[in-house]
Amino acid sequence: MGTKLEILAALAILCWIHNAAAFYLPGSYLHAYPDGKDLYAKVNSLTSIETELPYSYYSLPFCQPQGGVKKSAENLGELLMGDEIESSPYRFRMNTNESSIFLCTHTLSDNDVKHLKRRIDDVYQVNLMLDNLPVVRYTVIPDSDLPPTRWTGYLVGFHPPNDRYYIFNHLKFKVLIHQYEDTGVGSVMGTGDGFDVVPGKNLSGYVVVGFEVVPCSYPHEKSSTKDLKMYDKLPEVVCEMDRGRYQVVETGASLTFSYEVSFEISPTRWPSRWDAYLKMEGSRVHWFSILNSLMVIAFLAGIVFVIFLRTVRRDLTKYEELDKEAQAQMNEELSGWKLVVGDVFRPPPHSKLLCVMVGSGVQILGMAIVTIFFAAFGFMSPASRGMLLTGMVLLYLFLGISAGYAACRLWKTLKLGDSAGWRSIAWRVACFFPGISFVVLTFLNFLLWGSHSTGAIPLWMFFVLVALWFCISVPLTLFGGYLGVRAEHISFPVRTNQIPREVPAQKYPSWVLVLGAGTLPFGTLFIELFFIMSSIWMGRFYYVFGFLFVVLVLLVIVCAEVSVVLTYMHLCVEDWRWWWKSFFASGSVALYVLLYAINYLVFDLHSLSGPVSAMLYMGYTLLMVLALMLATGTVGFLTSFYFTHYLFSSVKLD
Repeated sequence: MGTKLEILAALAILCWIHNAAAFYLPGSYLHAYPDGKDLYAKVNSLTSIETELPYSYYSLPFCQPQGGVKKSAENLGELLMGDEIESSPYRFRMNTNESSIFLCTHTLSDNDVKHLKRRIDDVYQVNLMLDNLPVVRYTVIPDSDLPPTRWTGYLVGFHPPNDRYYIFNHLKFKVLIHQYEDTGVGSVMGTGDGFDVVPGKNLSGYVVVGFEVVPCSYPHEKSSTKDLKMYDKLPEVVCEMDRGRYQVVETGASLTFSYEVSFEISPTRWPSRWDAYLKMEGSRVHWFSILNSLMVIAFLAGIVFVIFLRTVRRDLTKYEELDKEAQAQMNEELSGWKLVVGDVFRPPPHSKLLCVMVGSGVQILGMAIVTIFFAAFGFMSPASRGMLLTGMVLLYLFLGISAGYAACRLWKTLKLGDSAGWRSIAWRVACFFPGISFVVLTFLNFLLWGSHSTGAIPLWMFFVLVALWFCISVPLTLFGGYLGVRAEHISFPVRTNQIPREVPAQKYPSWVLVLGAGTLPFGTLFIELFFIMSSIWMGRFYYVFGFLFVVLVLLVIVCAEVSVVLTYMHLCVEDWRWWWKSFFASGSVALYVLLYAINYLVFDLHSLSGPVSAMLYMGYTLLMVLALMLATGTVGFLTSFYFTHYLFSSVKLD
């Protein structure tokens, strides 16, 4: 009975934490609006897949809201991603259709024209939000039966070949709403993507469940906009496909912005309003291809692992059934891995660096597993903008204790119980990956500052990140290192000879096997890697974290198997230098990810323009590849270490 109560209490606490976290995250709570209630859209940074450099919405001559532009509070993740959410002049009245609303008129200067033409050439798009929902537009392929393609945001303008530049200055909005009658918001139930209303107080209202736009380019007559104030009515705007009816971008042109809005009752409920954004195109092909890949790789890895277990078990059984004289003869004639018994646990060269990299890998791997696990349960929904990156940073900081523990305990083991120098190891772990990231991000930030992009991290945020680094991560890493040296070191089952054994000449260079070992782990993730890269660089949503968690677990298993098999192969040819090779056998998957990223840049992001954009892409890619190498290499090394320890402790050797 007590166990059941404890389980129920734990589930209740988890539900409470989930609901409370979702409620207090910006933009994740439910708003029910009565008829006629004013709604104001917000704007995010201008973005482009051509340059990957975000810019402020008001860097272009758009209309500003009455009372001035107001910035929204942003969390750590939004700041690191370059989001700049600000108020806009677009005002809607709930469930009230309005047409041809005047905003403002600008006379374009030379500087305005230059900026507009540059943004149009670079295919920049405007990102509007209403009640935290991004605006979407649909494009239809002529003479095709394919469904309309969904895009977030709308383009600043367009430039037909051998023609002038045109701007989209009239927006036709459609707001999808769902009505809750006599239920209100007295009781709110949290879900993975938001909230649903359950019967409570006798209130009624509408919730926003969709936000669509059709951009138009329309040249307003000066006479029709003369003496108009913001939100006054204009003559009806008809968006014609006639080229002469487009708004030209040229110096001295009078540019008038306007919009219209219509509301439509939708059966979509609040918890499902993000489904349209998170739905992946070609889902059947996506799932079938990935499932096929996973089954094949799991089958092959299982076969290799089973054969390997049978081989080692048979070798051990045959060896232990012999007497000592026969064992000695077998050592001289047949065995390979038994001949290196006096050298297999000899500390490797650059052992400090190995300890630091293993500690960093433990920290990164722990961050990835915990983040993806919680994201799979809906704790980091896209409705909570920036929370995924915020959670990753905070988890990395607090997992410094695991990095210090793993690195310093490994160091004590290699020093055969001597804990001298553990502080140096802990400090290096605390500064290794964060230090590299800080240098790379600082360099990239100078490029972004020089481009006047909102993607640049503010200077004060640098100080905040440094403070978090030295006030949270470093102390926790040192504390973890203290716990690591206080823990009992791992005793080696055999003694190490004073003079190293000479490694016989190998038929093939060992680095060929090490590099080739990364192909199998890469095969587990290369399909999913395409969707992750598309999400990062093509502006698409990625929300299949449940499947990503399965892929991560499979990747860990395959890395462990590959590293153990390669370690056994090296020991069989009397090569006792397995430490670094076991690390890079599984860590070499990062090399294939790097090659894949370069291929993605050349063939999928071929429109990426400018050296700054290419350097940004490669800078962030190198950080991702380094993190992947440390995480997968740590899995391979730790598995090989415990396998080698078990293998030599299972044989009775003098």
